[in-house]
Parts: sequence; structure tokens; C-alpha cells
Amino acid sequence: MLDGLVILLRLLQYGGVVVLLGTPLFFLYGLRPSDGVALDWAKPLLIAASAVVALGSLAALAAQTSVMAGSIAEGLKPASLGFMITGTSLGPAFLIRALVAAAALLLLVFVRPSRPVWIAVVLAGLVAAASFAWTGHGAATEGPGRLVHLTADVLHSWSAAVWLGALAALLILTIRHRSGPAADRILHQALHGFAGVGTASVAVLVLSGLVNSWFLVGPDRLSGLLTTPYGLLLTGKLVLFALMLVLAAANRFHLTPDLASALDDPEDLRVAVGRLKRSLVVETLLALALLALVAIMGTLAPVSAMDMAM
Repeated sequence: MLDGLVILLRLLQYGGVVVLLGTPLFFLYGLRPSDGVALDWAKPLLIAASAVVALGSLAALAAQTSVMAGSIAEGLKPASLGFMITGTSLGPAFLIRALVAAAALLLLVFVRPSRPVWIAVVLAGLVAAASFAWTGHGAATEGPGRLVHLTADVLHSWSAAVWLGALAALLILTIRHRSGPAADRILHQALHGFAGVGTASVAVLVLSGLVNSWFLVGPDRLSGLLTTPYGLLLTGKLVLFALMLVLAAANRFHLTPDLASALDDPEDLRVAVGRLKRSLVVETLLALALLALVAIMGTLAPVSAMDMAM
């Protein structure tokens, strides 16, 4: 029960941080203030995301303490929570994540949305995303490679959030799209603006993922990808990632150009937007499945650790 709760809380926090970092960042580079895009949905979405991260982090702190203490009753005792906060590296990371998310929540509630607000929320998202690496496998690596692995883990978290948070924003923009000359061109510009950032995010994801795999699997333990629980989940993650790449490539090199070509033809435009919407929905579902796998993987020993135990 506790293990399942830890996984669920990890998934909720991942989803919240993805929105907290990637979505306002997309507003900054994908939309121009002069576009006049109606972002009435942005503030409620980011408020919900920051609240999920803040409350989820505190709940995860209690749940992880309960796992280590052996029961919920023991885990909720002040002495147990105090030890987790002062005697481990996990506790401070949970607290920092909760605090920066709470700060973003207060800012979003009491300050009118603007570019400075989006920048501040992005900064909070960067800290929150990095904190996952402080509690992950990268932080557990010992020896001279520890800094390399931890840095790769942080970059992996950032690039994933930048990509998936923008994906969430694009999906909402597409679903809420109401055709018109200005709105159609803004949607195309948003897609085009994401193209470069999305490509860079994928490149960082691949490179940092290779570094992480070197430490967590290793070139001499590749068979563990099909013989260990962690390896099987990692294989599934790679399959989902590959499928997302196929859809992202189709969006950039096929659907976005089709949208540009159809801007002057209402019927063709309706078809192009419909195809784009379906593609983004499927890509978002794959992203959710991928985050669920990552949430489970965070609770398992990597292939390298299992090899050492044998």
C-alpha cells in the first residue's frame, strides 16, 4: 500500500512540475505579447499544478518516511519526520520542492499574469524539477562519476519538463482553437516556435539519457534490460519515447507545414487542425504513460545495483 502511494505521489508531482516549468516557458518563447492570445486557462492550470506539487511533496515526505519507518503511524511521528528532514538527503529535497511550489502558488494567486510572473514560475519549476534528481538514482551514485551522473539527471528532468509542458500547452491551445485569420496564424506560429526548443529538448534528453544509462545499466549489463524489473520498465520507457519522437517529427515536418499551407483555405484548415489535435492527444497519452513508468522506476533498484548485489 505504501509503495503504491509513493508511486502515485511521484506521478502527481512529475505531472505538476512538467506544467510548472514547461508551460509558462512556452508562453515566453512560443507566444508574443502582441498576439493577444486568450490565456484565461493558464492561471488556473498553473495554480493547480503548483498546488499539486506543494501538497504532493509534503505528502510524499510523509509517505517516504512511513516506508522507512515501517508504518504510517511510525512515519507520521515528529521524531521520524525530523530524522528524514535533518538526517537524510531526501527530506530537504521534498521541503525545497514544496516551498518553491508554494511560492509559485502565492505569486499566481495574488499577482496578475505577465511575462515577469511567467519567468518567476519557470524559475520555481527549474528548482522543483532539479529536486527530483537530488532524490533519484543520480544522487545515489558514489565516486568520481557522481557529479556527472547528477548533472545528467538534472538536465534530463529539465529537458523532459520543457518538452512535455509545452506539449500540454499546445494541446490546450489546439483544443480551444476557434478558426479565424489571426487565431490560425498564432497557432501556426506557436507550433513553429516550439520546433527549435522541442528539438533541443529531445537532444538533451537523448544525451543525458545515455549518460544515465551508462551508470544505471552499463554497456556490459545490457541483458539486464530484459531480465530485471528496472530493465524491463526502462525498455518500455524507451519504446514510448521512440513513439513520441515519431509523432513529434510528424508534427514538425508534416502537420505544421500542412497547417501553414491551409491557412487560406477554411476546409483544408479544419482538416489540418483536426489531424494536429489527434496527434497531440496521442502524444500526451504516451507522455502520461511514460511518466507513470518513471514513477515506478524511481522505486526500483537499477540494473547496475542488482548486478552488484548478485
